[in-house]
Amino acid sequence: MAAKRGATFRRRELGKELRKLREKKGLTLQDVAGELKFSHTKLARVEIGENDLPRVGDLEALIDFLEPDLPKEDLETLLQLHRESLSKEPWTPYKAFMPSKMPTYRGLEQDATVMRAFQPSFVFGLFQTEAYARALYQTAKPVDETTSEYIDQNVRLRLERKELITRSEDPLELRVIMDETAVRRMVGGQEVMLGQYKEIADLGELDNVTIQILTHDVVTYRSESNFILLDFAGALDPVVQVDMWNTISVTDERFDVQRNVRRFDAMRDSALPPARTAGFLQQLAREWK
Repeated sequence: MAAKRGATFRRRELGKELRKLREKKGLTLQDVAGELKFSHTKLARVEIGENDLPRVGDLEALIDFLEPDLPKEDLETLLQLHRESLSKEPWTPYKAFMPSKMPTYRGLEQDATVMRAFQPSFVFGLFQTEAYARALYQTAKPVDETTSEYIDQNVRLRLERKELITRSEDPLELRVIMDETAVRRMVGGQEVMLGQYKEIADLGELDNVTIQILTHDVVTYRSESNFILLDFAGALDPVVQVDMWNTISVTDERFDVQRNVRRFDAMRDSALPPARTAGFLQQLAREWK
């Protein structure tokens, strides 16, 4: 039986197939948009999975123009993808509290098979305890002018996302590198940090989780920004997500993905071996005490 996928994943699949049909016919986005009276910007977003096509009639018109002789079974596959792309996802109630592009990333994240991430400044999100996450948001509240509801919703979402690595069936394979600054920086006070170190060490015991620390004393390449690479076992092209001011970037452009793969690999080779992560955190805990 085919794996149950989320709406974002299905939108991405549908857009990929539509792009193939358009390119096979040798047409540009402007060609198709002009013929069907669509916005070419809207069509571009449909092809990369950022927008859906709410009306099935629009999809049928698009397919009929691009490939009127499409085999019946292929047409049914596209229509099924369309139906599934319109379903609600578990994180939908949090959408109003997410930064721009985060809904797209969250939708892809839940169907990824492998995640590789680098975090230079704070404990990686999927590792954060409730106390640590809340302290981060609370400290930023007067600066970013957020509300208590905003904090509650984002902390809840962050904790729910941890299910990606702790679920019993097909947990995400996660490989994370954190700069020493990320685990040394004081957030929320001593007790919060001690609880956070224990949580990281416990998660590092999971078979599907690999955690490395890039220590300050190593002379090596260090990315200035955090990033996350998602792989989908060939079902979709890999994507890279990078945090930006009040938004995030999510792209499957090959150049951007491969550049960040090289960044990850360079830092992985210079970071402490995973077997030394727990000991390093224990040393930090002794320093706090």
